[in-house]
Amino acid sequence: MFIRNRYAVAILILSMIIATAAISAAARQKKPQMSKEAREIQAVLDRQVAAWNRRDLEGFMDGYWKSPSLSFYSGGTKTSGWQSTIDRYRNRYQGEGREMGELTFSDIQIELLGPRAAFVRGRWHLKMEAGDAGGLFTLIFREISSEWKIVHDHTGSS
Repeated sequence: MFIRNRYAVAILILSMIIATAAISAAARQKKPQMSKEAREIQAVLDRQVAAWNRRDLEGFMDGYWKSPSLSFYSGGTKTSGWQSTIDRYRNRYQGEGREMGELTFSDIQIELLGPRAAFVRGRWHLKMEAGDAGGLFTLIFREISSEWKIVHDHTGSS
């Protein structure tokens, strides 16, 4: 009887160790839950990618603050204002002999700076016939009139 109980206890302890290890491994693999604000910002980025890949530059620009105070830094150039920014995109990607390519964003990190502001970092990549392009970006988002908008974009090429 003593041996049977000892055997049962050993099996019980071994089962508990295995269960604990499995639960611990599952907890480590689970992604952290995104806040409501981060999900909304991610949705803006997803809509931008979808619009770009439809060749819808105006739809892409919906993610930006439509204001003369929008700032866009890229390639050593500072562009001020929504209209100047869309004009820059048109000249660079829709001008004569230009292509927009297929856009992807990756390695997105969204950090809330407060209830109505966020700092976003990531990578962009354009797959184009003439050769791929890509680099890093840093965005400042603000919630304006209940919508998350990019108020500053600093994009670099690699």
